[in-house]
Amino acid sequence: MTRTAPETMSETDVIDLLLAQHAMIRDLFDEVEQAPADQRGEAFTRLVRMLAVHETAEEEIVHPYARRKIDGGDGVVDDRLEEENEAKELLTRMDEAGPEAPDFMENLLMLRAAVEAHARSEERYEFTQLRGHTTEAERRAMAVGVKAAEAMAPTHPHAGTESATKNVLVGTPIAMMDRIRDVVRQAMGKRP
Repeated sequence: MTRTAPETMSETDVIDLLLAQHAMIRDLFDEVEQAPADQRGEAFTRLVRMLAVHETAEEEIVHPYARRKIDGGDGVVDDRLEEENEAKELLTRMDEAGPEAPDFMENLLMLRAAVEAHARSEERYEFTQLRGHTTEAERRAMAVGVKAAEAMAPTHPHAGTESATKNVLVGTPIAMMDRIRDVVRQAMGKRP
């Protein structure tokens, strides 16, 4: 079983942290795909949480920094945000329908392709430049910021909040509602 508390990861360089999280996300997709139907819900819940907190942290910490620091930062980040929103919309529909939905596996494959393409684009266009245009101290500070943002992030996707400002304004109340909903559902024996 893949660990899914990204805010507790040991990486101290933001790029190393995000690359490790991309690997964790790939592993979670594998878990969901390979899980027996009656256990798919638990694996999918971990995947949803990981994607939600990871993207929120990137939107709050990494993308704003990339806009200022890398060549063509606005365009690079705008392209990543567009990709994120498309994936969030599909993930939201899947999260609401649950892993029992008849089109779940088909949608999971589409989501995986979109998420992996997005991750490759981040790694190629954003992370490489960030590593080249930042100091080790800046990357350590961003890693701390990413972990803090992940600890406070919503645990379910919320399309339309792909900016740092929107995440800060609505993210905390949404995160609180998500976490309360998760606890209540868990107490009732349902998938969060």
